[in-house]
Amino acid sequence: MSEQIVSPDVERLLQAVVVREARLLDEQRLDEWDALFADDGVYWLPASPEAQDPRLEASHLYDDRMLRRVHIERLRSAHAYSQQPSGRCHHLLQTPEVLEANLAGDSFYLRTAFLYTELRAGRTVMLPGVAHHRLRRVASGFLIVLKRVDLLHAGEALPAVEFYI
Repeated sequence: MSEQIVSPDVERLLQAVVVREARLLDEQRLDEWDALFADDGVYWLPASPEAQDPRLEASHLYDDRMLRRVHIERLRSAHAYSQQPSGRCHHLLQTPEVLEANLAGDSFYLRTAFLYTELRAGRTVMLPGVAHHRLRRVASGFLIVLKRVDLLHAGEALPAVEFYI
């Protein structure tokens, strides 16, 4: 991908997508969060920071639109006993960095270091990591084509994380 400099205005718009995505997750506005993804968009939580291909390597999650919908509906279900009472989460983000821009192809790649905190049943889980967003410009703004989350603890046994990170 050819790297190009983006204008400060475009950079702010790209960063706003990442910040809004985290806020929607924190506020559990999951339908709005899911709508940020392109129809072919995927959410990937690899089990190793060196992972290159989710079809050939272990992943904690690799969700396309259908699997995200299943996951969201499960979280809303009265049968999601791990969510009784309902948990909450919070994302603390560093400023998203635009690392690649292909203006001709309307494709952008951002990297954001974060600290994810989840509170459920009086227990707190904190997971540091880096989120990688591949965004596509469309007439209405930007859509997520890929969100890859590399956790610092990716290669270790993770606690049961109920929400999208």
